[in-house]
Amino acid sequence: MKSTILKEFIKYCSLNVIGMIGLSCYILADTYFISKGLGANGLTALNLAIPIYSFINGAGLMIGMGGGIKYSIRRGLGDFRSGDTVFTHSILLAAGFAVLFFLSGVFFPGNIARLAGANAEVFDMTKTYLQVILLFSPMFLLNNLLLCYVRNDGAPQLAMAAMLAGSFSNIILDYIFIFPLNMGIFGAVFATGLAPVISVLTLFPYFFRKRNHFHLAACSFSLKTFAGIFSGGLPSLVTELSSGTVIIIFNMLLLDLAGNIGVAAYGVIANLSLVVLSVYTGISQGIQPLLSRSYGAGRPGEIRIILRYAAASVFIISGVIMCCVFFGSSQIAGLFNSRNDVLLQRIAEKGMKIYFTACPFAGLNIILSVFFTSIECPRPAHAISLLRGFVLIIPMAFLLASLAGINGVWSSFPVTEVLAAAAGLFLFLRRRKLSLHNPEESSPTST
Repeated sequence: MKSTILKEFIKYCSLNVIGMIGLSCYILADTYFISKGLGANGLTALNLAIPIYSFINGAGLMIGMGGGIKYSIRRGLGDFRSGDTVFTHSILLAAGFAVLFFLSGVFFPGNIARLAGANAEVFDMTKTYLQVILLFSPMFLLNNLLLCYVRNDGAPQLAMAAMLAGSFSNIILDYIFIFPLNMGIFGAVFATGLAPVISVLTLFPYFFRKRNHFHLAACSFSLKTFAGIFSGGLPSLVTELSSGTVIIIFNMLLLDLAGNIGVAAYGVIANLSLVVLSVYTGISQGIQPLLSRSYGAGRPGEIRIILRYAAASVFIISGVIMCCVFFGSSQIAGLFNSRNDVLLQRIAEKGMKIYFTACPFAGLNIILSVFFTSIECPRPAHAISLLRGFVLIIPMAFLLASLAGINGVWSSFPVTEVLAAAAGLFLFLRRRKLSLHNPEESSPTST
């Protein structure tokens, strides 16, 4: 049994990690090309706009992960009809969020740019980036939703191919739009907006194959189904919202401590962080279908084996990442410092070495959150996500910034992840004696 589970774990996690790294290159490619074409002001505008991307991405992941978990558990029980009902409700939720984001892009991009902290020097670039991202939000939402369902339907290879197709097109179009066509910040964000369109087109043929088991279905609206999707996917939303919230808080503190250069330096770190966290997200998204299927089928032994593989992967990968950052911070910062700004280089180098000590703890928190939601036990997952996303990070950032300046800002992230990981392990150990039966045999939504 272990060898079969290991093969499935490697298959699902490797494909999702590769796909998520590619997906995170949306913003990383923007960071690199904008730094080359538009300098520190371009990086500042990008970093001020990234939280909105996180909000959109988080909404899509919430619906996709929440619906995918419900669908996968029902698939484990052999109930495909109710799986269609869950998928239909997921589409309706995504449509509702899409309307809100799209209208914000039409009517309020300037207001949002001001709320993000854009000053006169970077306002126009920030507004442009925000407006285009918001107008493309329906495609971001649909892409995230379909990727989760295709993955839970047993086609992780296609999900990976779609993510990579979108990412590679983004990188190529970024270069073309910013340099040969000289389209500036609009070119960068237009390339990013086209990426999910290409990803969805890659997924589209799957819906005409016999192996596809989820379809739109005529059904009555169910508030209980909507609530179940929302509850199961909430940790994914909180994780993304916390990324946006942390960026907003850090931007505000760094603007006060070091001006636009401080925000630009954080732009390098924040975008690298998106890539690093995407690795852990890839592992968590890889194990989610396996955990939910095993839970639905009533096989708790498989769940424990999968968790051990996931934890070992997190710690090994974290060690590699931390070594790369510690020994290569100068070269990494230099890639995004095309104007050779000495202050930006110094702030980014030191910040990376402090910030990324959080890696193993952040990875563990993401894994534990998905574990709890995958077995329909959302409250501990909500607690972990809220602790690391809002309850701890915000007061910690202000406290440590007041005590240690810029270094305090960088330190607030690892300190928060350590404390959240301690809480997560406590919640996990509390439930360790609880038998992980399928939903027909236990009451999984209790804490």
